[in-house]
Amino acid sequence: MEMDSLPNGSATSPGPSPGPTAAAAPSSKLSHLSESLKLEHQFLRVPFEHYKKTIRANHRVVEREMSAVINGVSEAADRDDMSSDDAVNHLSSLVSRLQGLKRKLEEGSRTEHLQAQRCRARLDHLESADVESLSDWNNTRLNRILVDYMLRMSYYDTAANLAESRNIQDLVDIDVFQEAKKVIEALQNKEVGPALAWCAENKSRLKKSKSKFEFQLRLQEFIELVRAENNLRAITYAQKYLAPWGTTHMKELQRVFVTVAYKSTTECATYKVLFEPKQWDYLVDQFKQEFCKLYGMTLEPLLNIYLQAGLSALKTPYCYDDDCTKEDPLSQEGFRKLAQPLPLF
Repeated sequence: MEMDSLPNGSATSPGPSPGPTAAAAPSSKLSHLSESLKLEHQFLRVPFEHYKKTIRANHRVVEREMSAVINGVSEAADRDDMSSDDAVNHLSSLVSRLQGLKRKLEEGSRTEHLQAQRCRARLDHLESADVESLSDWNNTRLNRILVDYMLRMSYYDTAANLAESRNIQDLVDIDVFQEAKKVIEALQNKEVGPALAWCAENKSRLKKSKSKFEFQLRLQEFIELVRAENNLRAITYAQKYLAPWGTTHMKELQRVFVTVAYKSTTECATYKVLFEPKQWDYLVDQFKQEFCKLYGMTLEPLLNIYLQAGLSALKTPYCYDDDCTKEDPLSQEGFRKLAQPLPLF
């Protein structure tokens, strides 16, 4: 920061110069703010990825509907035996389809506009950060971190209430996690349909990241058919949905195919584990990881990451002594568990 100096030869004596502490305080806050902004990658990327996904979905709808209408027109033009009434009815159905497309596009446009607004709101929020408003800005960030934690822990209503009470709906990802909620609840109810639909919707991006999630879902569906002793359907299912994975996952396929020769009550440890309920828990965890990667989120809740950053400076051998003071956060079992993978300070 430049400071005006007195002209040479002035009779006015300069006042006392500001002390080093006073000068360093704003600089320290500014440095702290700059470091904080480096951690906001997820904050910007999630709504942007959601925005791109909506644009892609709308584009697919237009391509599909327009292709169907064009094919319908070509089909009518090629028919010589179509009467006038049939032609009118056929064209009317195509017009109705185009009107339906128009409604879908209007709805999609509104959704895109809202998501673009959300991206803008987050940029404005980051740009509003300055030394003078750092305290309020940090309070807002704390509320964002808490909402993120609640959403990841499936406390959706509580997260929505907190976001509404703090007026930060555009700064949190409730709608994105609502999408995940449907898949998670279905997997917890031992249903793979919504998860497979999610895989189909994001097929190109999952393929790009070499995801095995769809393969794991197909394996589980096969296992459920074997559990129900529907072996013939299981074999047909495997030929249709699992065989294409043979070139890359042959060992896993061979292991699962052998279950046809066993029942779900088998005591053979190699195959018994495939029928255990924890396989569904594994699928839930797998989906959460794939979902976070798709949107560029951290795999751990932000609250855990920030707490670990603080605990890393507090973790010393003394924290694990029997006479560790209760004022030390690491005297608490929950904090100790969180700090377990961290190095000693």
